[in-house]
Amino acid sequence: MTLKKATLVIVLVLLIDQISKIYIKTHFFLGESVDVFSWFKILFVENEGAAWGTKVSDILPFVSENAGKLFLTVFRLFAIIGLGYWLVQTVKGGGSKILVFSIALIFAGAAGNIIDSVFYGVIFNDSHGQLATLFAGDPYGTLFHGRVVDMLYFPMIDTTWPEWMPVVGGHTFRFFEPVFNIADSAISVGFAILIIFNKKAFGKKETVKDETVAA
Repeated sequence: MTLKKATLVIVLVLLIDQISKIYIKTHFFLGESVDVFSWFKILFVENEGAAWGTKVSDILPFVSENAGKLFLTVFRLFAIIGLGYWLVQTVKGGGSKILVFSIALIFAGAAGNIIDSVFYGVIFNDSHGQLATLFAGDPYGTLFHGRVVDMLYFPMIDTTWPEWMPVVGGHTFRFFEPVFNIADSAISVGFAILIIFNKKAFGKKETVKDETVAA
């Protein structure tokens, strides 16, 4: 796969990701949901941390939330620089199409969430009890302190453990609990492809054979 095609994949994922986030942000109150199916809902939540909503301050209690958020955003920026370098080198080195496609998906997903983290705090106002406005005069945060918009929710199983079961008895069980977005999906699919097609992804490099025309 050429760098041009990889770039096209990245642009398409970013467009879908950002259009969906901006639509949700400007058409839903925070916490509002719409049932698409019984097992699929559009639920607007905002993620202030890393994967699954984990915050740096949860792991390191002595770090303030603002400092932790800044650290996480800067870390993401360095990570995406590394992904970009890996992508370019893989294309130049004749890496497999599967590998290039996977890296492009992961890069696009990381970039999509970085846009939220870096810019959303200064281009949107708050979504608590109101519809947010794009390029609002009273933004909810500052540069590098934006919140990632999530909306895809798949509570395929929503039940309660039987009372007779030890430890978990009487507690609710919901699968799949996390709320995520298109960028998260791209990252997950990219990693899944690398794991499932590991041998093909990291196998022999693609070579271009010279063809001769018989006289």
